[in-house]
Amino acid sequence: MPIIQVQMLEGRSKDVKNNLLKEMNEVVCRILDVSPNQVRILLNEYSEENWSIGGISKADLSKNK
Repeated sequence: MPIIQVQMLEGRSKDVKNNLLKEMNEVVCRILDVSPNQVRILLNEYSEENWSIGGISKADLSKNK
């Protein structure tokens, strides 16, 4: 049973996330030759305050643009 974890910043629409999950499932099924119900995908979304680049939160980086 393949288990895939995706970490990303929050803010994308439900439709975009559903499309991502659908497409990822299709690719995994094709490449690993498994059925769709065998694939598990965990989508973890983080706020900009909880995402750091170079030791600075994404929220602070966005403020300085």
